[in-house]
Amino acid sequence: MASATDTVSAGSRPVGGVVTRFAPSPTGFLHIGGARTALFNWLYARHHGGTYLLRIEDTDRARSTDAAIDAIFDGLEWLGLGGDEPPVFQFARSDRHAQVAHQMLDAGHAYRCYLTQEELAARREQALAERRPFRIDSEWREATPDQWPQGAPYVVRMKSPREGETVIADQVQGSITVQNGELDDFVILRSDGTPTYMLAVVVDDHDMGVTHVIRGDDHINNAFRQLVVIRAMQDIEGTWPDPVYAHIPLIHGADGAKLSKRHGALGVDAYRDEMGLLPEAVFNYLLRLGWGHGDEEIISRDQAVEWFDIIDVNKGASRFDLKKLLNLNGQYIREADDTRLAALVAKRLEALAPGFSAESGLDLLTRAMPVLKVRAADLNELAQGAVFLFARRPLPLAEKAAVILNDDARAILSQVATVLEGENGWTTEDLEATVKQMAEGLGIGLGKIAQPLRASLTGQATSPGIFDVLALLGRDESLARIRDHAA
Repeated sequence: MASATDTVSAGSRPVGGVVTRFAPSPTGFLHIGGARTALFNWLYARHHGGTYLLRIEDTDRARSTDAAIDAIFDGLEWLGLGGDEPPVFQFARSDRHAQVAHQMLDAGHAYRCYLTQEELAARREQALAERRPFRIDSEWREATPDQWPQGAPYVVRMKSPREGETVIADQVQGSITVQNGELDDFVILRSDGTPTYMLAVVVDDHDMGVTHVIRGDDHINNAFRQLVVIRAMQDIEGTWPDPVYAHIPLIHGADGAKLSKRHGALGVDAYRDEMGLLPEAVFNYLLRLGWGHGDEEIISRDQAVEWFDIIDVNKGASRFDLKKLLNLNGQYIREADDTRLAALVAKRLEALAPGFSAESGLDLLTRAMPVLKVRAADLNELAQGAVFLFARRPLPLAEKAAVILNDDARAILSQVATVLEGENGWTTEDLEATVKQMAEGLGIGLGKIAQPLRASLTGQATSPGIFDVLALLGRDESLARIRDHAA
């Protein structure tokens, strides 16, 4: 796990530059929606030559785990979205958050509230019975120190404005207005003196120099409350600028419902480990969820940095389509470097092919990539497609392959073996010419030879081109496999 950082410094950041942040809660995996938020923050900072920061909001001590923190960092690094500076850990800054709370308390922008949980519950029930919104209307809002009950527990609440309105010029949603009378006096310090999320976020964003808050649109209501804190500190210190807000729509499933497990995996790690996707494909797909550049579908990282702007993000929710992601991944696999693909597939192949070892088989696997990757949508399919290369004789036959190898097919294989034993050049081109000549001599279609060959060489009814298979397996292994099933 990365070490905690409880001090924040602007370091060598350019003065007046753009600073964005991604601030996940470490209570589980890196959600696919969170990954897109991180991506948009990263892109916006890169587009403007700014700084992209990470903050771990680990104030929920009961649910925050080291394993989740590691998973988040791991997923971000896989996507190439690591922070530009060491991450900030929110819990480590609790004293700083409390300091700001006491500044506002001393300046009269916040107050001690001695309302008990029972009193609050009764007022909430009364509001429900009267069918009206529940708003905190605490008699302690204007209480003076001489009225405070000695030794009684209290929370610290913000004095939210009661008159007027607050307007946010959101970069995605447009102008959003809330009547200040709708804002409640929210808690910023609990009765045990610990800060709440609503306070900690504002203080951290200020201290980290964040200029643009890009996050999910489920935080829009939070923005108006957080501005109450910002405006209070502006009054006290005069140096707390408003951030620029950009609230991006959440991701929905293909059916329009909120994204859930029934729509597919939710954690980035599952797309990498279980589904075998490439990071550049996931990057590209997330980029296109709610943002686009004309009709461009395949967009490189450099192009994304050049073209991206947060104001071009759609207001409406994006729909996650797993089929489109897999199709895109297949396109990236076909363009990927063969050596890199072989190394990624090798880890999966060890569990599928007992005869495979990376030490002895990586060269053959790499040479096979050009013919294997044209048929694969993910690394799992690549690994499955490569199993035949390292299978031990005699090959087990899939049901369809066994059907192909009837008596007539076995007789043909016997003739094929005899012809191929006399083959001088064992290249794809030479083998194709020889087998085609044989088919013409027998007066049969090429498929009558290719299908039995495929079944005997791979144990399957489908495979890469049969002449590629012969060339990859080599003379001795190919002839041995053919003889195993010849009449």
